[in-house]
Amino acid sequence: MPLADEFTNSVLALKLVEHIKTALCPEQPVRLMEFCGSHTAAILRYGIRQLLPPGIELLSGPGCPVCVTDQSDIDRALYLARVPGVIMATFGDMLKVPGSQGSLAEARAEGADVRVAYSTMDALQLARENPSRRIIFLGVGFETTAPTIAASVAQAAEQNIGNYAVFSLAKICPPVIKALLDGGEVRLHGLICPGHVSAIIGTEPYEFIARDHAVACVVAGFEPVDILQAITMLLTQLREARPRVEVAYTRGVMPIGNLHALNLMSQIFETSAVSWRGMGEVPASGLKLRAKYAAHDAERLYDIPPIPAHEATGCICGEILRGVKTPADCSLFGLACTPAHPIGPCMVSGEGACGAYHSYGDGRGG
Repeated sequence: MPLADEFTNSVLALKLVEHIKTALCPEQPVRLMEFCGSHTAAILRYGIRQLLPPGIELLSGPGCPVCVTDQSDIDRALYLARVPGVIMATFGDMLKVPGSQGSLAEARAEGADVRVAYSTMDALQLARENPSRRIIFLGVGFETTAPTIAASVAQAAEQNIGNYAVFSLAKICPPVIKALLDGGEVRLHGLICPGHVSAIIGTEPYEFIARDHAVACVVAGFEPVDILQAITMLLTQLREARPRVEVAYTRGVMPIGNLHALNLMSQIFETSAVSWRGMGEVPASGLKLRAKYAAHDAERLYDIPPIPAHEATGCICGEILRGVKTPADCSLFGLACTPAHPIGPCMVSGEGACGAYHSYGDGRGG
């Protein structure tokens, strides 16, 4: 059987479902959270919640980088996009994210030069092609994207591309997982940890999850068999009362991570406190450019004034990101708030819980 087929094989998936049913104790319901937005989308797309026995509850976490970008940061990005002479380059998901005063798409319609970049190297090429303009790349993402942002800054510095800058809103995941668990708002028994992020950082940064919080932890891939295997492994840990960090996604993740990518991130970035939508300020969870690269740091190049931020009335995106509520609890969902006209960022991205619910239903036949 080809490797790709193995992880989408329905026979293997159903065998794992039967194993999960026998492994679950009906008297002890289990609450698991998939941190990654790609996992949320996959769980709903493949109907995994419908396959699982009633005693397992799956919650969606804050693992969508577009969704967790704080309202104030969206507003600051809008300010930069409207600066005369600036070309704002961004991934397409960011265009429709609503700020307090519109979105980047609306700013573009009003005359701002906002362009979609498919990679950081596209943005760097824009700088080469427009030497009289300042190119600002809106650097949103987690550890998966951060090395590519770092590479663009390193290359701009080496090649003396002085008109290239980054507005870094990049974030790292372990600190916000810690904040989520420390908050105790939702009692979790296990975490499905993100495969792509873990391919960069490895497994050591998750050790505190089991050690300090007695929460089971498995790094998973994104196919149905991957996710069901991870759930099986989590139930085994819970049955043994021995929470630990395990990798189900061995074809993509090594415990040591990607040392080259980590070294590059460390060279260009330093950690800082940063605000997450729905979570508030989380220490050491943001990635800001080091002072050495100030010439490529949009925050240092421009004096961004304080901009009063306000959330849309009725939007519960922050609570959804914390796992306290689901999109089905939102009075705006599917009515005032749709992918065509999003009120909150969770409806914008394909990794957002609201966008996934809107595309696939709630995973229980909805």
